[in-house]
Amino acid sequence: MLPERNQFDKAAVQDELGRALVDSTRHHLVADVPVGIFLSSGLDSSALTGLASREPGRLHSITLGFQELRGSGHDETAYAARIAAHYGTVHQTQWITREDFYRDYQRILEVMDQPTVDGTNMYFVAKAAAATGMKTALSGLGGDELFGGYPSFRDLPRMVQTFSPLAAFSGLGHVFRMVTAPWLKHFTSPKYAGLLEYGGSYAGAYLLRRGLFMPWELPEVMDPDLARAGWRELQPLVHLNETIPLIPDDFLKVAALEMVWYMWNQLLRVADWTGMAHSLEIRVPLVDIELLRQVAPLLATRHRPTKLDMVNRLEPPLPAEVLQRPKSGFLVPVNRWLASTVSSEGGKGDHDWRLWAKVVYRHQTTAR
Repeated sequence: MLPERNQFDKAAVQDELGRALVDSTRHHLVADVPVGIFLSSGLDSSALTGLASREPGRLHSITLGFQELRGSGHDETAYAARIAAHYGTVHQTQWITREDFYRDYQRILEVMDQPTVDGTNMYFVAKAAAATGMKTALSGLGGDELFGGYPSFRDLPRMVQTFSPLAAFSGLGHVFRMVTAPWLKHFTSPKYAGLLEYGGSYAGAYLLRRGLFMPWELPEVMDPDLARAGWRELQPLVHLNETIPLIPDDFLKVAALEMVWYMWNQLLRVADWTGMAHSLEIRVPLVDIELLRQVAPLLATRHRPTKLDMVNRLEPPLPAEVLQRPKSGFLVPVNRWLASTVSSEGGKGDHDWRLWAKVVYRHQTTAR
């Protein structure tokens, strides 16, 4: 049962959150070998760095940089170095190029075990960490799902509120999609064709948000009969609905969907295969059952903790220029690498490169 929304005041929420974060970080630092950390300039890994640096022992941190993004708004290396210096970690920046990706391309396909559109960044940061002798590393994975860091926490409730009244007009969404899908894809995301059909429920809105390709697009990227059979067998809308049947709060509905589907099926799986590929144990203190038990009641209060509350528990606090910088989002130039590979290589294997480029581009532009 959820607690009363006024059960905790703001100070109590922040104190309880601080204790929970310290406890989880401390437990994940227990090891027979030194534990490092994957440090971006985001609030999740920055918070873990600040918390871990308070514990005994010298903390090693590592950041991934991409030559194509160097000096741009998506380059996190300078901010990460500033955070590392602030908390006294032994820091290293590893720069990755298109040539590195091309050299490891087949290896990445082999170790991912099943198709995925994510994980290139985790693969290379795990590889770099292992090359330094690191055996265990902390990752900030899970903070966005726990503290509402994704745009989906804002977009999904707004989408459902806008389109749910249209559910009374049975078949309208299907007709709209059939009419608009063939030409909308030439101007914008094909997902817009499905807004009336799917946008009125949390399951449908989440499918639009996180799905790479909509059901009517699948025959263009795989065998049409297999696509139709898979859709009938998997019944994604049914299972998405089963995730949130008794959750009354909009924020908690989105959190459940993100944790159960995107985090569990993609992000945690990526951490598994990339870590195993380099004999590196990747630990995720923000995806911890005891942490969730302590924080979940706080998320149901009117003083729901945010990422800012998380970093405000740090001592010393984050540098102002890090805390106040605009959110840029983490970008890996895989699509650019694939596109340049197609144009430079051509011929044999060209279709495979183009297909992966198309899928990665869709992931980077519409699924975040």
